[in-house]
Amino acid sequence: MFHRLLLIILLGSSVHSHAQEPRPNILFICVDDLNDWAGYLKGHPQSITPNLDQFAKEGITFTRAYCPAPACNPSRAAIMTGVRPSTSGVYINPQPWRKSPVLADAETLPQYFRRHGYKALGSGKVFHGRYPDPASWNAYWPALDQQRPVDPAPDDLPVNGIPNTRHFDWGPMNVGKEEMGDWQVADWVSSQLQQSHESPFFLACGFFRPHLPWYAPAEYFDRFPLDKIVLPKVMESDLDDIPQPGLDMINMKDHENVTRYKQWKKAVQGYLVSIHFMDDCLGKVLEALRASDHAGNTIVVLWSDHGWNLGEKHHWRKFALWENTTRTNLIIKRPGSMRMGLQCDQPVNLLDVYPTLLSLAGLPPNDKNEGTDLTPLLDHPNMQWLTPSITTHGKDNHAVRLGNWRYIHYADASEELYNLKSDVHEWTNLADVEAYQDIKAQLKKHLPSVNVDATMVDR
Repeated sequence: MFHRLLLIILLGSSVHSHAQEPRPNILFICVDDLNDWAGYLKGHPQSITPNLDQFAKEGITFTRAYCPAPACNPSRAAIMTGVRPSTSGVYINPQPWRKSPVLADAETLPQYFRRHGYKALGSGKVFHGRYPDPASWNAYWPALDQQRPVDPAPDDLPVNGIPNTRHFDWGPMNVGKEEMGDWQVADWVSSQLQQSHESPFFLACGFFRPHLPWYAPAEYFDRFPLDKIVLPKVMESDLDDIPQPGLDMINMKDHENVTRYKQWKKAVQGYLVSIHFMDDCLGKVLEALRASDHAGNTIVVLWSDHGWNLGEKHHWRKFALWENTTRTNLIIKRPGSMRMGLQCDQPVNLLDVYPTLLSLAGLPPNDKNEGTDLTPLLDHPNMQWLTPSITTHGKDNHAVRLGNWRYIHYADASEELYNLKSDVHEWTNLADVEAYQDIKAQLKKHLPSVNVDATMVDR
């Protein structure tokens, strides 16, 4: 009888203890325009990212993560609402995403956490700059309608000497890192991590770099000697087998200007510098978390909104459906998990972040989410995964990434097909090769069935 009574007491104590477990905090770190040129992804041999690399050792790295769209606004709108661009009609940057009929009343990721008792805080670029969505947050720095502090800029513009290119510019500045907006964002986020909080927090940290223009303190440029810079591999005839809609996505003027003004090495240097500076800012935040009382109860997710081209396929920036423009960063760290430093090589999508965080936090699913919960891959990174990753750029233009294959289908029904295992640079379009028609047909089945017209555009 005594043993039975003791067992009941212990079981009751265990249930009560479990019920009182605090819900995990969320540290939500987003990086703008970062491709695979991070040390842990080995996209460029000269990248210096010690803090990203260390963080990758602490969580699960998704080496084949892809964006919902290769542009800031549609990608971030999709990530933050869990709704595909083809469903919402938000395809390009100058679209106020809240004016999409589908997203007008959408519950964003921080709003969902707020409804379940979280305090949503943020700083820096999380939503696209023109559409910050104050309703998503309890508090934001510098302000609910101003996501990030203003960066200093060089006195004489453009620094690179290319005329009429707006922010397509790069070069050193004689300023301290404390004057840069991303450093100030890191400061504010770190201060929040050093405080106690009465409720669990959803804390967003949005780094603007390596977004253009690539300005940074001069000391960072000194770490990448110009005469040592390694350029991306490019094949001169690469565009010969690209259909017209793919060519139309390329801003030919960019590559013409970069080569004409002999700026290729300086541009690559500027991008590497901006990544390195962002990595320093990231280190400040991660160190603040490690030193805080929240370290043992905070889920950390880090992602970048899309990839970037630096001359591959004669293309610069994003705004295309190839591997370099769509592949991105995704690392998830769970407190107390023994699975650290593992890699998952299955294709996943940033649309999956929303449902995954709900699952990790023990919150009910949002039935409006179109992404996939990745927690099975966090537990078993090498498991079979048959869910493709879809990227959309404009109505009816999609890329499907599954296994070793990338299939691109344009609105006019023209196509591209690449075997990324044997053709890592996507130099050979196999779409018209008879031997691959069955593979193409299987990938084509995964194209989105809903493709709404674009919603209102700001001009």
